[in-house]
Amino acid sequence: MSDKKKDESKEKKEGKIKEKLPKSSKAQLKPMKLFSEPSFPYHNRELSWMDFNSRVLEEAFEKENPILERLNFLAITASNLDEFFMVRVAGVMDRMHSRNVGRPDESGMTPEQQFEKLTEKIHEFAKKQYSCYNRSLLPALKKCKLRFLSIEELNKTQKQQIDQYFDKFVFPVLTPLAVDTSRPFPLLANKSLNIAVRLSKEGEDIFAVVQVPSILPRYVEISCESGRGFVLLEDIIVDKLSELFELYKIKACCPFRITRDSDLDIDEEADDLLVEIEHSLKKRQRGDPVRLEIVSKCDEALKNFLVDMLEVSSREIYEVTGPLDLTFLSRFCRLDGLDELRFKPIVPVTPPADFFGYDDVFQAIREKDRMVHHPYESFDSIIKFINQAAKDPDVLAIKQTLYRVSGHSPVIAALIKAAENGKQVTVLVELKARFDEENNIGWAKKLEKAGCHVIYGLQGLKTHCKILLVVRQEEDGLRRYLHMGTGNYNDSTARFYTDIGMFTCDEKFGEDASSLFNVITGYSTPPVYNKMKVAPTGLRSFFEDMIRHETENAVAGLPSGIVAKINSLVDPEIIRLLYEASQAGVKITLIVRGICCLVPGIKGISENITVRSIVGQLLEHSRIFIFENGGNKKIYMGSADWMQRNLDKRVELVFPIEDPELVDRSFRIIETMLKDVLNTRIQNPDTTYELLDRRGKKPRNCQQEFSEMAKKSLAAKMTVEKEENRFKPLMPVSEINKNK
Repeated sequence: MSDKKKDESKEKKEGKIKEKLPKSSKAQLKPMKLFSEPSFPYHNRELSWMDFNSRVLEEAFEKENPILERLNFLAITASNLDEFFMVRVAGVMDRMHSRNVGRPDESGMTPEQQFEKLTEKIHEFAKKQYSCYNRSLLPALKKCKLRFLSIEELNKTQKQQIDQYFDKFVFPVLTPLAVDTSRPFPLLANKSLNIAVRLSKEGEDIFAVVQVPSILPRYVEISCESGRGFVLLEDIIVDKLSELFELYKIKACCPFRITRDSDLDIDEEADDLLVEIEHSLKKRQRGDPVRLEIVSKCDEALKNFLVDMLEVSSREIYEVTGPLDLTFLSRFCRLDGLDELRFKPIVPVTPPADFFGYDDVFQAIREKDRMVHHPYESFDSIIKFINQAAKDPDVLAIKQTLYRVSGHSPVIAALIKAAENGKQVTVLVELKARFDEENNIGWAKKLEKAGCHVIYGLQGLKTHCKILLVVRQEEDGLRRYLHMGTGNYNDSTARFYTDIGMFTCDEKFGEDASSLFNVITGYSTPPVYNKMKVAPTGLRSFFEDMIRHETENAVAGLPSGIVAKINSLVDPEIIRLLYEASQAGVKITLIVRGICCLVPGIKGISENITVRSIVGQLLEHSRIFIFENGGNKKIYMGSADWMQRNLDKRVELVFPIEDPELVDRSFRIIETMLKDVLNTRIQNPDTTYELLDRRGKKPRNCQQEFSEMAKKSLAAKMTVEKEENRFKPLMPVSEINKNK
């Protein structure tokens, strides 16, 4: 056999070449315009993120949403923007001042150009936020008899209430800070709300700063003849400034807020990573200012004073026409007694249908793979799994990765109980989980104190995979049970993040899980996994190969197609391969909640690609990947988005769904999402998004449908059990007499 034939035979065995091609396959070959980075369409990552936050803001404008939910959407945009400034905008500013100042990104924009476009877009966005607040939300609140009142609007009784509140709760914790030659401008905490004051004595101007106490509620409720009224804390303090500066004449005042660069610079080669991160966290409050927010029509002298003290440029100043820091609305939305002004809550069913009728979680998993869809199905199934493992005398070891957990985590409590019960408990607590570092440090210390073996993460990598392994001694030897998921082991966020988890005791998965933990906890060489696809060693090549395979199938006239549900699509190489697949005729459907740097619908490049974004009552978080695979569809789930950081700089896990029932269920999940009309926006070739055209379509909401599906699945299992218990055979009289 010739070398060429040997190579072809080998490739056929490996599935690289299809044995039976259609006779007309040569005619179906399409010329493909291959791209090399960065010559293909690529939307700037930061601008794409702003597009995502704009989609969230649209929900605050949406009059069909309940008013308190609209307020919450506005609060989310404000919180999102804070973090965006602290990390992403700060990063662009750093690159502007670095030696690579002129180096463009994948979109062809230099840092300076990015900053110009960003500031322009953010300023416009901030105007829309406050237009929404002032012109849309406040009037809607007023119709519901909820009002934010200014001091001038208060009657005598209400003013007395405010005076009493100030004297009793506010005045004792205020610290006016004068600024002069002997008293420098204070180091103000990141995101803290403050009031700048210009004072005058004997014709000379002096300045002071009063910090609005974050330990007090941002708003105070006062009595009203009808409805409910509220006064903002900063308005109360401004009204009482004369009591703080009795010897001076108050000329002007202005609330302001600064946002600081908060991306940690961590030396991962430090002797003790935990101590290093604790030290770095203290620096976060002292980072350079990247944004100054002030109330519009601020006194010019006060404005100049703040600019000089904080050393910010005019591009970093944001003047707003309402209260600063709209994140306070998130707490306001949780007011008691106003359920009619909120979404009908999506209540998780307990237990999930897959676990109905099982007191023994291990028995359920031994019978078949199980799947749970959160928050439609209760997160308690995971808690029960860990708790049972912690108490079961046959369980020998528990191993788990933790990226983000809640403040009072039942997962942590179960792991501590397991260690106290003599189990070997190994936990990787990722200390570098951004803005959860302090919380994770606290949990790491508690776990260590309880006797758990705690790993802080891997040098140069974040461990982002979601996996829980339980090793149990059984009659036929050791058996490994595991849970793999798309979301964090966080019982709090599991109430409003949509995620999927799979339970299995498949031996091949068990071998993979043990190998993965050996890599994480020791110095093992990354293995060749049986089923799992793991970053950073094999996940990129897996996705790239799967996309190329779909391209080859399309060229050969075989069934092809890709559906991917992810949070972000940023990676240039993945995008390039998707463009090539589109040109070959592969139909590609992307459900991308947030950032999408791919540009769909461009003739000759991406006309076979559609991009959808679902923004609704819940935050879409699950990652699902479907490949047509020549008619033998493959479906995978996991923790990874299509971003460089997920594929190259994190420990990520993607796993196949193989149980026939779970495969069908997974396809139904995607099909239901693709039929969503109410929450779906489509990305246009100019990178803008617009709501799906609802004309002539049934108003379908996939999140509400998933909730109903979970209820129906559980109800069906309960009905079957009732039917089975209803017809119990009675013993004949002769048998009864015999038993006597």
